[in-house]
Amino acid sequence: MDMANGVVWFTIAVVFITVVISKATKRGIMFDPKCNRPHPPTVKGVSFLRVLHTLLSKGLQAMIHDQYTKLGTVFTISFFQFKVTFLIGPEVSAHFYQGLDSEISHGNMIEFTVPMLGKEVGYGVDTATRNEQSRFSYDALKPSKLRSHAGPMIQEVGEYFAKWGQQGMVDLKQELDKLLMLISGRCLLGKEVREKMFDEFFTLFHELSDNGMCLTSVLFPYAPTPSNRRRDKARAKLSEMLTEIVRSRKKYDNVESDVLQNLIDSKYADGRSTTEAEVIGLIITLLFLGKHTSTITSVWTGAHLLASTRSLASVLEEQKKIVRKYGDDLDYNAFLEMDTLHRCIKETLRIHPPVPMFRRKVHKNFTVQTKDGNEYEIHRGHTLISPVQFNGNLPHIYKDPDVYDPDRFGPGREEDRVGA
Repeated sequence: MDMANGVVWFTIAVVFITVVISKATKRGIMFDPKCNRPHPPTVKGVSFLRVLHTLLSKGLQAMIHDQYTKLGTVFTISFFQFKVTFLIGPEVSAHFYQGLDSEISHGNMIEFTVPMLGKEVGYGVDTATRNEQSRFSYDALKPSKLRSHAGPMIQEVGEYFAKWGQQGMVDLKQELDKLLMLISGRCLLGKEVREKMFDEFFTLFHELSDNGMCLTSVLFPYAPTPSNRRRDKARAKLSEMLTEIVRSRKKYDNVESDVLQNLIDSKYADGRSTTEAEVIGLIITLLFLGKHTSTITSVWTGAHLLASTRSLASVLEEQKKIVRKYGDDLDYNAFLEMDTLHRCIKETLRIHPPVPMFRRKVHKNFTVQTKDGNEYEIHRGHTLISPVQFNGNLPHIYKDPDVYDPDRFGPGREEDRVGA
């Protein structure tokens, strides 16, 4: 797959653009005056050129591995005034994921999502509003409500695979992508889209996501480029279609049991109802996130199972037992009993996380302590990287990390818990 190359060029482009802007505006990074602890080991000057050569010739994971081996679990790569600090392993990552937005946040790194999702949601609004909107999404997808979607999901899957013959060749990515879109149309958007405008809706959705995620749109989300124009045109048409559905439901008092309806009925803490624009932005956000993660995870899980006779046999045997137990009454509880399949998916996520690394911006100095007892102070202004894919392959946490072994998460081993 081309993900690794995409990450490399994206990283290079971000570094280059940031440096150019930094030099052009002549704004230095401001640090807190007091520094009681040492900085992390830093790569700069000639050493930076060697790192860049490794990045270009061997890829991002090889570059991280080289510096991790030489410098440890915390290190900084410095290029002029642009400083990127890598945090590797669970011992030094707590603040990255648990810190307050006032201390560590995405900054403007995902500004490109605003034209795609809408200025009324996500990173187009303030933190308090964004947190409340996240609550709406969590509430719409909590287990008690997901239970009602199990039946429709099973029906969509059954009807889809009933069209397959007994043998043949398929493009796994293309087939699973389409199936997941059918399920999304049924459970997230409801019958209006699924039954009347599915093909048009998801053609536009692909236009939105494909153009909104291309490199020029990510780096220059508001520039008058052809990809941005295609993105905006698709977004406007999707908004028009969804607005018509929302207004129709409200006008005729139609109440459906889908996620769209949950978002329509959501209220803020002050009692205010969600607006049409907010509902549309939130449902597009859920579609975007779900399509990306679910497609990647499903395809890689399928590929690994087809390549692992032992794992595939275990999954099939488990499902035969569950089908014998539940018969034609498969439901949400039956899915929860598929422990073997869950471990296979978890192992897929370890090896092929949908996002290979996460980025944050530091707004307030903080300290990290490595498992060897070394303490380093990370300054505000630094860009932080948590390399998810690399972290999933640390040999002191995962035995034989290059091997697809779902049993590592099973009783008696539970390697993920050992690694916190």
